[in-house]
Amino acid sequence: MSEQPGVLIKDVAESLCIHPFMLSKWRKQVRDGELSGPIEPVEPAAVAELRRLREVEQQFKRLQTEHDLLKKFIRFAADQKRKSSPSSRQTGKPTRSK
Repeated sequence: MSEQPGVLIKDVAESLCIHPFMLSKWRKQVRDGELSGPIEPVEPAAVAELRRLREVEQQFKRLQTEHDLLKKFIRFAADQKRKSSPSSRQTGKPTRSK
């Protein structure tokens, strides 16, 4: 799968629950002739699923960032409102109680 165009080693390794370094090492061993085995045909659906997974993860990261920014803005706006509300400011002269 990692030999397919547009497929990242990181994505293949993650789908196989192995570290990307191990997959890279095995690929090098195959290139150097140190490792061989039966080559199974890659299903196009698996490659498409890896691409879709990468896109969904990128969208998720973007949405997480947007969510964090919105939470910070809500806190900032609430603080600004609290600071500028009439009850927090003293207006006029203080009155003396008898």
